[in-house]
Amino acid sequence: MNKKLFVLTVGLLLATGCSTVRTLDANQPGAPVVYSGTRLDLYAIQGGCCEKDRFGAEAPKYPMLDLPGSALLDTLLLPLSVLTVLGVGFQASGGL
Repeated sequence: MNKKLFVLTVGLLLATGCSTVRTLDANQPGAPVVYSGTRLDLYAIQGGCCEKDRFGAEAPKYPMLDLPGSALLDTLLLPLSVLTVLGVGFQASGGL
């Protein structure tokens, strides 16, 4: 029973959205790209206003809970983020 409750609680907490996915999906010119989700979480934790104008996305309701996951995903995406900032373009296509 405790395991089911834990999974349900974590699922509900993560349902607020991941800052990394939100910021990279926003595609706002001038918005930070490297560690964007982590930076958005820290900005919200510090009480910053107007995150939509600065990052192109709204901060999650619980940025302290989102911070570890965003930091992990930002770290995994770091090579692509750096290439994007440096202006290196790469053509990728998928499908069959």
